[in-house]
Amino acid sequence: MAPTPKNLVNSLSKRGPHPVLRGDLALAGLPGSVYTPAEGFSLPAVVFGHGWMTRADRYRDTLIHLASWGIVAAAPDTQRSPVASHLALAADLRTAADIVTGVRLGPGMISVAADRVAFAGHGMGGGAAIIAAADHGAPAVAAVFPAPTAPPAEEFAARQNGPALVLAPAEDLDSMNCNARSLAAAWGGQAILRSVDKASTSGLLEGRALLGAVGLGRSERGTQRVTRALLTGYLLYHLTGDTQYALFATPDAAIPHTTLVPEEHDEDQTSQLLRG
Repeated sequence: MAPTPKNLVNSLSKRGPHPVLRGDLALAGLPGSVYTPAEGFSLPAVVFGHGWMTRADRYRDTLIHLASWGIVAAAPDTQRSPVASHLALAADLRTAADIVTGVRLGPGMISVAADRVAFAGHGMGGGAAIIAAADHGAPAVAAVFPAPTAPPAEEFAARQNGPALVLAPAEDLDSMNCNARSLAAAWGGQAILRSVDKASTSGLLEGRALLGAVGLGRSERGTQRVTRALLTGYLLYHLTGDTQYALFATPDAAIPHTTLVPEEHDEDQTSQLLRG
């Protein structure tokens, strides 16, 4: 019997079967970390962009989680200043992709397939991931609680015809700091926009933040569990073709703890239809 959506989310919210190794991207000239399954050739991978003024190690458990399910996960630790360049972070994400596909990882028993590298990120890192993936032919892109970038990531989203998953925080979906709706609307291919129930923009961050005691930058265990399940299932389907995870790439699927956000139509197009 096929697993139910609830069972799939429960399973993917827990660590996977693979032991995980950690490496340092700085050895190849880029500050950051890479987490891999203990062994495997032609593995899938994802490069992950961090949020504004956020260290990459605040996503450590999320990256380990992905690696435990067989996905190499690399995260540059650059552009952390208040005036970070989104274009530079996108370039660093592409560099990280080149590093993980260009060298043998670990003790030489790990390699990544060049055509199985996805781009993902949180906050401004979600926008940077979209910029990085433009004209790259990435098999999948995921923007987790994305924030506006300069230049606008929407311009790059319109140039892409591959699949995208855009996750929005239910509590902040329509705030000025979240552009999930406009990114999904601009995407040139198939984009799935889901809100995560009871989630806030900063909920994916791990560990304590300086202002966490007053509710700013707080870590949310529930948000992390659901988001990791959604991201893992989506990447496993698109990077490995495993059909048991097709649910996570199906636009109208009912997935526990999430709500599918309906597509918004352009106001000018809508008015023309009404007049017609």
